[in-house]
Amino acid sequence: MSTTAGISALKFLHGIGRQRSFGPRILTQCMGKFLHTKQGEHQTMQHVKERLVEHMGVSQGYKPLQMQRSHLLDMLPCSQSELPIRAPSDSFDSAIIPLSSSPSLQEKYITFLGHVRTGRLMEDMDLFAVWVAHRHILNPRQKEGMPTPYVLVTVLVDQINFEDIIPKPDCDIRLSGHVSWVGRSSIEITVWLEQEHIGTWQRLTRATFLMAARDPTGHGPAIVNALEPVTPEEKARYNYGEMNKKRRTAVQRASLLKTGPSAEEQAIIHELFLQTVDPKDTTFHRRIVPMHAMWMEEATLTNIVFCHPEDRNLHNKVFGGFLMRQALELSWAAGYLYSKFRPKLCHISDIGFHKPVDVGSLLRLKAFVNYTESNYLQIVCHAEVFDPRTGQHNTTNQFHYTYETPDQVPKLYPKTYDEAMMYLDGRRHFQHVMGLSGK
Repeated sequence: MSTTAGISALKFLHGIGRQRSFGPRILTQCMGKFLHTKQGEHQTMQHVKERLVEHMGVSQGYKPLQMQRSHLLDMLPCSQSELPIRAPSDSFDSAIIPLSSSPSLQEKYITFLGHVRTGRLMEDMDLFAVWVAHRHILNPRQKEGMPTPYVLVTVLVDQINFEDIIPKPDCDIRLSGHVSWVGRSSIEITVWLEQEHIGTWQRLTRATFLMAARDPTGHGPAIVNALEPVTPEEKARYNYGEMNKKRRTAVQRASLLKTGPSAEEQAIIHELFLQTVDPKDTTFHRRIVPMHAMWMEEATLTNIVFCHPEDRNLHNKVFGGFLMRQALELSWAAGYLYSKFRPKLCHISDIGFHKPVDVGSLLRLKAFVNYTESNYLQIVCHAEVFDPRTGQHNTTNQFHYTYETPDQVPKLYPKTYDEAMMYLDGRRHFQHVMGLSGK
């Protein structure tokens, strides 16, 4: 098959070809076109899951021994110049969670308060982001009828801000998105979440996912198509992706694990220390917690999760969306216990995926309230793979959440140096998501 024919076939498989005139407004108007399958039905998240299985060429059912994919290595390009340049419109797609017509889905998504479980939505957003990233990749080397040689893994979920709209468990929810920035082997995807209300779609949130493209064995990077934004909106989003990359680099350099706190932060910690020293004693080691306050060591909640095959992704690793759901629901419970109010989720920031989690792992999730201010809680959740034989813990993920409560929450006080660093890290995240840091 010729190269031109191969590209045409791949464009057909990806659903939409290169239509450079599409901007976000045009894409919204044309959304109905992309929402339909060949049978004329709305594309649902179940359709997306089935298409990903077919696209990856994986078999149904769990098998402890993974299928070898090393024979697909020859289909990977050696340089980005071998791949056609793509536009954001090439990867655009939408999918529905049909809550209005499926009582079984309503049971899966509803909370005890009659709302929608945000953790379930995070699972869907992660899976949908993977699908959109695969739609971006157009590889002339890929042979017809062969599965994709690419393995896409979630590296980071950037800041997610939630609207004041409370999603209902009996109205359809729509996911839509496209690739907004591309590096050499990394892909940034913007995903929108909306819910239908009286014939119109109301936005619930927008999220940014960063994916890494790996080779078929999952051990090395894989080169992906470059992205060329066309419309002013697409160019602005691409520039925002460049800014995100620079911010992540700056945050890593300024990490408290690499450099000491600033003079302002040192003064904050010292003032907190002075507030907990017993004024009747002249020593440093007698500490008392002030009224309407709590020690950080008491503001924690832990959960142990055994990772079953049903929690896996298409690469036989634990699905990132499952980890996000578990961490989110634990953080909410920690906020509830600390504040005595049912907290409202405002922001999710900097979810990091550092290491894959194997099926069969014993996963320990630990949520810490690590900063409070007025009626806000900043909570970090660490995911660790725990080996009961050796007693070793390997941190695989970090999740940062900002919650709001109806009334002021108890002030938080660190007692040790490592807790003080966690406090400052929580303060940095809080100031960033609330727009208080000026960075």
